[in-house]
Amino acid sequence: MTRTETAGFRPVLLLTGAYVALSVLTFVVIVLFRDHPAMVTDAVWVRATIVVASSLLTFAFARSAARGSRKGLLRLRIVSAVMLVAIVVIVVLPGLFPLWLRIEQAACGVLLLGVTLLVNGRALRAR
Repeated sequence: MTRTETAGFRPVLLLTGAYVALSVLTFVVIVLFRDHPAMVTDAVWVRATIVVASSLLTFAFARSAARGSRKGLLRLRIVSAVMLVAIVVIVVLPGLFPLWLRIEQAACGVLLLGVTLLVNGRALRAR
């Protein structure tokens, strides 16, 4: 893949990098507030762990796709769409998670929506 083709992935790399940063920051906040059961429930711990892992995978797949890997692009397309659906469910279901985590997940969803739209768009797939 040429430098010009790799540059087409720059927005995807930025969005997935922001997803990693937000996920890791959220996990740090959870660790800091672990003694506040109203804010940090067992479900919050589980969800945050899954989100950090998926964000790291998403970023790794984005880097692989940016280097020209078709498998990396396919994996990125699948993971970003699946996580986006999971986030939508978490945001709309009342009572499952504290409001602060649902807001954070909505922000992650916006980032993943951008990724999903970009990696499934004609311009990027054509590269």
